[in-house]
Amino acid sequence: MVDLEIDNKPVSVEPGATIIEAADQIGVYIPRFCYHKKLSIAANCRMCLVEVEKTGKALPACATPVTQGMKVHTISQKAIDAQKAVMEFLLINHPLDCPICDQGGECELQDLSMGFGSSHSHYNQPKRSVFNDDLGPLIATEMTRCIQCTRCVRFGDEIAGMRELGVTYRGESEQITTYVKHMMQSEVSANIIDLCPVGALLNKPAQFSLRAWEVKEHPSIAVHDCLGTNIFFHSRGEEFTPQRQILRVVPRENSDINETWISDRDRFSYWSLKHPDRLLKPQIKRNGQWHEIDWEPLLMEIAHRTQVICHEQGADQVAGLVSPNSTLEECYLFQKWMRAFGSNNIDHRFRQQDFSDQGLAPAYPNIGMALPEIESLQTVLLVGSHIRYEQPLLGLRLYQAFQDGAQVMAINPMDYHFTFPLSQKIITADLIHGLTEIAAVLSSAPAFKEITPSPQAQAIASRLQETGSKSAIWIGEYALGHPEAAKIRALVGLICQAAQARAGILPDGVNTPGAWLMGAVPHRGPGRAPISNPGANALSLLTDQRKRAYFLLGLEPELDCLASAAAVAGLQKADLVVCLTSFVTPEMKEYAHYLLPITPITENIGTFVNISGLVQQFLPISVPLGDSKQAWKIFRVLANLMNLEGFEYENIHEVQAELQKYIDPLPGYEPFAHSIANVSPKRHSGLTRLAPWLMYRSDPMVRRSLPLQQTMSQHLTHIAIHSSLAKELNLQPGDRVTARQENSEVTLPVHINDRLAPEMVFIPSALAETIGFGRAFAPVTLHKEEAIHG
Repeated sequence: MVDLEIDNKPVSVEPGATIIEAADQIGVYIPRFCYHKKLSIAANCRMCLVEVEKTGKALPACATPVTQGMKVHTISQKAIDAQKAVMEFLLINHPLDCPICDQGGECELQDLSMGFGSSHSHYNQPKRSVFNDDLGPLIATEMTRCIQCTRCVRFGDEIAGMRELGVTYRGESEQITTYVKHMMQSEVSANIIDLCPVGALLNKPAQFSLRAWEVKEHPSIAVHDCLGTNIFFHSRGEEFTPQRQILRVVPRENSDINETWISDRDRFSYWSLKHPDRLLKPQIKRNGQWHEIDWEPLLMEIAHRTQVICHEQGADQVAGLVSPNSTLEECYLFQKWMRAFGSNNIDHRFRQQDFSDQGLAPAYPNIGMALPEIESLQTVLLVGSHIRYEQPLLGLRLYQAFQDGAQVMAINPMDYHFTFPLSQKIITADLIHGLTEIAAVLSSAPAFKEITPSPQAQAIASRLQETGSKSAIWIGEYALGHPEAAKIRALVGLICQAAQARAGILPDGVNTPGAWLMGAVPHRGPGRAPISNPGANALSLLTDQRKRAYFLLGLEPELDCLASAAAVAGLQKADLVVCLTSFVTPEMKEYAHYLLPITPITENIGTFVNISGLVQQFLPISVPLGDSKQAWKIFRVLANLMNLEGFEYENIHEVQAELQKYIDPLPGYEPFAHSIANVSPKRHSGLTRLAPWLMYRSDPMVRRSLPLQQTMSQHLTHIAIHSSLAKELNLQPGDRVTARQENSEVTLPVHINDRLAPEMVFIPSALAETIGFGRAFAPVTLHKEEAIHG
């Protein structure tokens, strides 16, 4: 340790620490603009100049390492004079527009100018002005206010992995801008809004809508991926006006999950709360027409119809599908209610089609490590994962690991644009064959005797074996939705055992681990309790084992389900479809019989479990809008109306106390169970549809966020194929082609993309053009549309 004094206060710090870090440790504030604890040191603002004894001039505290016996003065006359001089330089060209600046009230420059600024300036020349760049629908620019701290530049380079902003020109002409005029493309670009110490980079959707001192800050959790990112909602509304208006979202620091960052998806999804699709009143369909109705008669009618179906056709004819974004409390009461009247047909895995190994699954899907451990990994193999868009903040941690020397490899159906280079990659439609080749290098089992590994597979296997416990294999969205996902999991388990690597699953939904723990699966009850007569899985419930009644919690099957065409067809034939939802779609009004408005995250209370096993609770920010209800209350009332025992809850705290035994403590990480008996080296043939849920189409909230839908990355209304397939089918870019799957078809223009595996056909899910089309990650056929000449 190094001992020094700062303003006569002793402090001991690690060797290599800087003065500003030592000062922060003991609570001595040193003014700064360019310094940020998560970014590299630039030392270009000079605001942190301090006096160090036995030196001739003031030194920047952010860039000066501590030495034994150093004596630092932060408020001496020499330090204050230096800081005031720097402030005068910074204000030379700064516009005096604080009254109309969105940053007013939370501006670091405004705050420090009050302490270090002067009422007059030595500068009497014209101020410069800078043209503003159009960075897209998320970030507004007022670059005349910029003080060139370069926080935004360093963030893109060091954290996001995409240097979209840079410093151009020199001296008074220096600017922060894009090298080529374009909109920001990074999935975490809006973090530069929080980093900017002045009003140069602003939240465009929230611009001119709030003042910092008039909003209240509410801690909460983002619901758009499996990390459970910590956020603050900022709202306007007095205590006597409990219906609060959400004005913006900002990060809430948590070093175990998201550090100080959030994705753009987490930041701007709140715009969906004001979307016209929001359901505010319970509704019932009579003679094909929708009518608003009070809660009491509605729930009585639903309870009665459910009892009639159970009595006349059996409880097995009732099915429940629950969103993985539902809380622990909602999942627990939903499955408890269904099992109380005799049905085990409950599931949350509607983006999965292979359930053959569900009995071997761990207590909950997890990444196999605490999230901060990722940065110490030396090797990561991604299997069927576009981590940058599926779990953006996990991608940031992986980028940090890469910067520290880790190698990232991938087996994917498409050569995705990652922010880091891949040391090895296998781009194939047949993930199983790629994994089998790797397993053949590591295992001498007879099942792999006839396999000849490719050079890429040999390199991947060698690297995994070389780095052992410092390596990990992560299974992503495409692999989880694969028709033979069980084989993928078995092969990953085998490879991890042979190489001593760690395995992880990256599911969709903020509470997928919680849904498993609470028994929202057909073969297990809460706490992994076995079920003697398992129900049907989600895919079967919507295809070959259709039921008479369906209860849907928080999902839109035509957009969210892997087999969307079959889901819509099955629901339209059901006798009873009850949708508990915050939003309504036109398709939902066709197949549903009852629409029950439930509260979104901002009006709800509950608990989530993330993929590292962290349990997090959140509170409502506002009273429910309209006649919306928290979903757990609806299941409690339905159970009471059906005279079911064990549902006499007075408040949600009683529910939480009851389920606590299933999560305290959580089961530890478990290795993948695996068997090589059924692994086949046979290669697949034909075309396969690659149907990802795009980053801003992944759930009901982000699909209704106007700023997110305005971003360039969403203009993907085409069918993408490899050039070799285009040549085989005699297709040119722009030709219209019809894709057919399961008695459904869609016609779109062709786009050539050689990053795809030759056998893959890229048709995204949940787009307006692909609603209710076919099945994701399944065989597809293409047919060229002949031009009609008049």
